[in-house]
Amino acid sequence: MMRRFVLLLLLAAAGVYLTFGGGWRAFKEYRVRSALVEAGLSDKRADCMARRMVKRLSIVQLYKLQRFEGESHSLGAYIAGVRRVGDGEAIAVTASSAALCATGIAR
Repeated sequence: MMRRFVLLLLLAAAGVYLTFGGGWRAFKEYRVRSALVEAGLSDKRADCMARRMVKRLSIVQLYKLQRFEGESHSLGAYIAGVRRVGDGEAIAVTASSAALCATGIAR
């Protein structure tokens, strides 16, 4: 009985950490960064864009972006894929993040 209580307490603590301690945001950022690198972006640009996108987009919008696949591995193909999602805010955030990170204004 005590073992179950300790396990339940550990699971609750992990849930609180993921929700309020930044763990969930770090996980989302990791997933977005990985998807951007797989789409052909450099590690540096993917890191910059992922930070901006996770701050500005909801989990539903990020999921929508995850569902498409670009035909080629370039920034232009990635933006074209985002346009197919049909979410104006996701398009604006992705395009502005790409532009700001490419020029070095955002880091």
